[in-house]
Parts: sequence; structure tokens; C-alpha cells
Amino acid sequence: MKPLRKLQLSYQLKTLTINRRLTKMKHDSSTYKKIADNILPAIGGKENAIEAFHCATRLRINLKDPSKVDKEKLADLDLAKGVNINRNQLQIIFGAGLVDEVTAFFIKYTGIPAQSAEADSVAQVTTNDKDQGKSWFSRFIDDLTGVFSDILPGILAGGILIGLNNIFTQKIIGDQSLIQAIPGLSGISTIINLGASGIFAMLPLLVCYAATKRYQGRPVMGLAIGTVMMSSSLPAMADVKTGAAKALIANIFGWHLSLTSFSGQIIVALIMGYIVAKLDNYFQKKLPGVIQFVLAPMLTILVSSFLLFMIIGPVGVTLSTWITNGLVWMSKAFGIFGYIIFGGVQQLIVITGLHNMFGAVEAQLIATTKYDFLNPLFSGSLMGQGGGVLGYMLLNWKNKKAQEIGAGAFFSILFGISEPALFGINIKNRYPLIGGCIGGAFAAAVTYLTKLTAISFGTTGLPGIAIAAPENNGYLNYILVNLVGVLVGMFFTIIIGKFFMRKQAKAV
Repeated sequence: MKPLRKLQLSYQLKTLTINRRLTKMKHDSSTYKKIADNILPAIGGKENAIEAFHCATRLRINLKDPSKVDKEKLADLDLAKGVNINRNQLQIIFGAGLVDEVTAFFIKYTGIPAQSAEADSVAQVTTNDKDQGKSWFSRFIDDLTGVFSDILPGILAGGILIGLNNIFTQKIIGDQSLIQAIPGLSGISTIINLGASGIFAMLPLLVCYAATKRYQGRPVMGLAIGTVMMSSSLPAMADVKTGAAKALIANIFGWHLSLTSFSGQIIVALIMGYIVAKLDNYFQKKLPGVIQFVLAPMLTILVSSFLLFMIIGPVGVTLSTWITNGLVWMSKAFGIFGYIIFGGVQQLIVITGLHNMFGAVEAQLIATTKYDFLNPLFSGSLMGQGGGVLGYMLLNWKNKKAQEIGAGAFFSILFGISEPALFGINIKNRYPLIGGCIGGAFAAAVTYLTKLTAISFGTTGLPGIAIAAPENNGYLNYILVNLVGVLVGMFFTIIIGKFFMRKQAKAV
């Protein structure tokens, strides 16, 4: 009877679990409705919102008047892990995956425009539009966030596939790789490699698409100019520089214009996306309806192609070269001290939301040097904040609420999301933030000493091991860097936390 009783109990528990999950699913829409109903009055009503959109983890609402936001009302918002206001933008942290669903429901339910041309038209009816009070730099960061949020899934897919293919091709069985030891796997490796390399080879195409969409143009026009940039009729710029190929010369009334493809040029793609969007919208507005359908796209591509090869291409390539060479020079000139400083403050940059600007820089590093030395620094700094959370949990071991919040925050850290930890625990209590920054600095030092780099970008924490460069024991070094970040961050959080607690006790 006992085995039967165990079976019955097991069945009942499974049924209860399934029912709870179904109940949760049924209440998802009501939960999202409750969230939206709580957000609206806290931001000063729908009329105070210009547009809503999201990045990887945050619901972002651009506001006409941020002073109307009541942060206290948002503090206990269901499912939210933190709230931040950056100039005219409210940011509510929900975490990866969940933020997609919350944002989609919020936009549909409230009628607040998504980040699109519709949002711009709403903004234009008031003198206090979305750009008022925002610097060009703030708008630029918003734009980069929008562009790279759109293409991030593709970048992640490519990066992880590269990491997976490395497992097949690195010598891990004696002096043989996996495909050498098991030849039947070679075909699988080939297809994986095609999937990975194809994404990064065509990355400027994706950037053109996302940038054109971001600037309210027709995305297909971005793809069209992207194909011009990547044209197979043109020699690769790298081959022209090495003398392996000759540039195509275009004779324009005696002016000889040198033409090469712009593969790997992320900055050029970003600029061209902006130009194509503006040209496309201009021609659609100015041309009569009868001929607009045909002539608007043709003129857009024609004019933007001339601008690409005559002005934007050369300027963008020069800018990209300066950025890449500048970063490489800084990493060598400042050495371990530069790494330590950057690793220590990187998560402070995340608090401001300015970390989104690094997407374009990392993409350019990958395109130019094939490696990204910033990604391991990001991961070590992230794990330092994870150590801050663990230290906080240990110091508040008997506090159930602290354990619940801490467990969720640390789990998010493991998968590359630091906002729940930053806004839920570390910033509020200060000492975990300080301890975490110290952990990030130590992790950065180890990153420098082990010469750890990445072959892609866009993911950190546990998933980030897939994109660690395998050279110089890269996988082991990646684990080491992240462990150092966690352990050192936890250690210093406990030390500093005890000092804080003693100081508070004396004050009482």
C-alpha cells in the first residue's frame, strides 16, 4: 500500500503543480492589466506619456514631464524588480523575456504609442515633445538601444553557434578535435559554422534594417541599402588594403571614385540607416501619389548610394578605425590599471542606461579584430554585483524578504541581467554596490592577466561561456574571472556591510 500511496501523493502533487501553472497562465493578462493600471496614474496619466518601448530588460516610457512620476507608487509594482528615471525616460525593470510580454500588453491596453512614427506624431502636437530637454547624446543612446535591441536575438544566436562550433573544432580529445575523432560530426559542424558566420558576415545588413526602422523609415529600404553596402560586385575593403584585389573605379565626369564593399562597417550601417529613413520619408511626402510608389524607393536608394560611396562610407570607415584603434591603444597603454578601473565602474554605467552604447562598439571590434575584449570585463563586473547580492544575503540570513529578493536577483545575475540586483538590493543598501564594484575590479585584473577575450557579444554570466575565445584556456579563464568577481564581491560586501551595520547601530 505504501508504494501505491506514494504514487497517489505524487500524482496529486503533479496535478496541483499543473493547476497552479494553469491558474498563473490564466491570470497573466489580469496581472499585466493590474500593472498597467498601476503605472498610468503613477506617471501622471496617459497624456504625460509620449511613447513606450523596451530593451532587453526594461520597459521604457518617454515622458513629457518626468516630475509627475510618483516613484513610491511604482516601488511595489507587481513583477517589477526596480525603477529608474533617466532624464525624460522612466525605466521599469522586469527582466529578460517578461519585459516583452508586459510591454506588448501595456502598449495595447493603454493606447500609448509604441516607438514609431505614430509616437512622433503624438509628440509633435505638444511643445513639450520627446526631444525637449534631452541632449543629443541622450537621444543617441536611446537610438542605439532601439537598434541593438532589435537585432540582439540574431547576434546572440550567432555568438552561441560560434561557441558551439568551437567545441567541435578545438583539440579536446588528445591531439584531435571532436570532428577529427568522429568524422560523422563534420557535416553538423559545417552547418553550425554557416549559421554562425552568416549572421556576422551580414551584420551591417541587420544594422541597416534596424536603424532604418528606428528612424521611422521603411525597414525594407534599410535592407536594400545594406545589400548595396555588401554587394558581391565590389571587392572587399580589406583585400584592397592588402593589395589582394583592386578597387572598382567609377568615372564621374573625370572624377575617379574608388568603390569597395563595406562589410564589417557597423558605424557606416548605422549612419546609412538614418539617412535612408529620412530620404524615404522625404520622397514619400514630396512626390505626388501617382508616381510616389515607384519613384520614392528608387530615388531613396539612388541618392543614398551616392552618399554612401562619396561621403558616408569614407567618413564612417575613418570613424570606425579611430574607435577601434583607440580602444586597442587604451587597453595596451593603460594595461591592467585601465582594466581595473573599467571593471570597477562598468555596472555604475549600467545604472544610467549608457551601457547600451557599447553594442555598436563591440560589433565594430568583432568586425575589425574578430575579438571583443570588453565582453569578459562586462561579465566579471556583473558577477561582482552578484557577489554583492550574496554578501547581502549572508548578512541578512534571518530576513526572509531579503532572501527572496536576493535569490531572484542572483539568479538574474547568473543569466547576464544585473538590474534586479542593482535596483532591488545593491543601490538601496550601498555596501553591496561598493563590494560588487571591488569584485568587478578584481575580475577585470584577472581578465587582463589571462588575456581573456570573446568571439561575440550580447551575453554574459553563465551563457557567456559559449562565446569566450577558446585560446589560452579561454573557457577555464572565463569561469575563473566570474568566480573571482563573485567571491571577491561577496567578501568585500560582508566586510563593508559589517562596518555599515556597526555605524548604524551606534547612530541608533
